[in-house]
Amino acid sequence: MNDMKTPDKEPLPGRMEALRDLPAEVMKGLTKEEIRAFLFKEVWPDSLQEKLKDYLEQA
Repeated sequence: MNDMKTPDKEPLPGRMEALRDLPAEVMKGLTKEEIRAFLFKEVWPDSLQEKLKDYLEQA
């Protein structure tokens, strides 16, 4: 399994495009770890979910 020390090869499908679509003020508030989680992880940390709550679709 990948950990934070081993970078993933490429982001999950659609994630890079979604990241680019986020407003600049939201992007400025994300940490490097949160950006990595956004791109490569299925489950996001609570901090990232909270920051993006206005942009997430409810399943």
